[in-house]
Amino acid sequence: MKSSPAACGQQSWSISDDSLRRYVQYARELLMSASVSVSPASETDKLGNRSDGWKVLTLENGVEISKRRSGSLHMFRSRWVLRSVSPQQFITVANAIDAAKQWDSELVEGRYIKDLEDNLSIIRLRFGDNSKPLFRKREFIVYERRETMEDGTLVVAVASLPKEIAAGLLPQQNNAIRGFLLQSGWVVEKLEDINSCIVTYVVQLDPAGWLPKWFVNRLNTKLVMIIEDLRKLVQTTAPH
Repeated sequence: MKSSPAACGQQSWSISDDSLRRYVQYARELLMSASVSVSPASETDKLGNRSDGWKVLTLENGVEISKRRSGSLHMFRSRWVLRSVSPQQFITVANAIDAAKQWDSELVEGRYIKDLEDNLSIIRLRFGDNSKPLFRKREFIVYERRETMEDGTLVVAVASLPKEIAAGLLPQQNNAIRGFLLQSGWVVEKLEDINSCIVTYVVQLDPAGWLPKWFVNRLNTKLVMIIEDLRKLVQTTAPH
């Protein structure tokens, strides 16, 4: 691994593909153990606090929204039971670029920078001047890893690369703020009805720049609601 200066005086690391794979594997394991993997139901007290650290915010019509503190920013999770949508149908839209389009329609650029494996890619997401405050003039350099577990559960993990590694892959432009997607991802579980599934989505995003943490946390709660938008996308793109 080599260190070199980057634009705006930011340090960058030149990293081999093998090292990048090892980093993503390590980060993916942390993500799964910390948030994305769906654990058995835990006990909930009268305030909605669960023994696994998650606090249930809403539970209605098969949709559960919960949060858990992680550092100065909360992590948010939504769980949905989707009828008439198979795991395979949903996973086609459960990707970093389609999700970013649902976060904010002013996504200027979503492109694959590098494919390391069939199921592991590096992606650039860039938002424009007219985006919402959470994304305005921001870009994210993320990895996307897709896996199928032994029981058929489908997992997609998406998170930012460390800023030094990201700068080595793609130097930051002067007018862009490089945000940090701390962790996000989907777990798609099949039900007995093969045309239905349970989808869990987790997100924790730090947009960087001068935004109050309370404001970021409030906007993060809206990001986990994109499952409904992705469900509609599935229904409009599925063959009839």
